[in-house]
Amino acid sequence: MSADFPRHFVDTNILIYAYDASAGVKHQRAKELLSTLWVEKNGCLSVQVLQEFYVVATQKMKKPLSPQMAAQIIVDLEVWRIHAPQVHDVLNAIELQQRYQISFWDAMIVNSALALDCTTLWSEDLNHLQIYQQVQVQNPFK
Repeated sequence: MSADFPRHFVDTNILIYAYDASAGVKHQRAKELLSTLWVEKNGCLSVQVLQEFYVVATQKMKKPLSPQMAAQIIVDLEVWRIHAPQVHDVLNAIELQQRYQISFWDAMIVNSALALDCTTLWSEDLNHLQIYQQVQVQNPFK
């Protein structure tokens, strides 16, 4: 990854839309965003996002991916910066949850974005333009 570009963290919902052809305009926009992050080499994820992606992509999408296809996507994404949370990250997420009154799982996502020094967190779930310390939420569909 290049330090010349700001880092961008991608939440699970955006990753899902990129591979869910039934998502219409959201599919196209998420695909474009991921493509840009690939080219700029500044995409970031967490183990949590990869886990959630696998479950949703293989079990909850209108046309689920095969386990093999989902696994290959995860293998491909391994070249991105990936945050693997530790115990201190869980404690940090608890603090973020309480401070910002967000769900624990969203706090884990925010914590991972912060841990990877991201400036942008692409998400449909969190409030558009909300700032958590140095990371700002951007909803790519707004």
